[in-house]
Amino acid sequence: MVFDEGLAERTEGYFRTREEPIDTVAKKMIGGICYMVNGNMCVGILDDSLMSRVGKDGYESALAEPGTRQAIGNFKAMKGIVWIDPEAIADDARFGDWIERALAFVRTLPTK
Repeated sequence: MVFDEGLAERTEGYFRTREEPIDTVAKKMIGGICYMVNGNMCVGILDDSLMSRVGKDGYESALAEPGTRQAIGNFKAMKGIVWIDPEAIADDARFGDWIERALAFVRTLPTK
């Protein structure tokens, strides 16, 4: 498993300290670590990049933003998931925005 420990701490801290704290479960998967909310994958970290699950409706607009790229699985785009480069999440407000986007989508899903 290869993921940036500092980014993992930053992510966990964000979930704990937001106005309405969110309980997450960290699972090692996709070669890194993912944070599950209500049993659903929300955000993840691989190397030094953040993965945000934005859903199919938010996918194209997310990809249009600087520092984002497609998530690829089984040689095809995983629509609804984007990777965000470290430079695009250096700012705390932008970092929080990507987590909030993922939370907004995950809250539309049934609890597993």
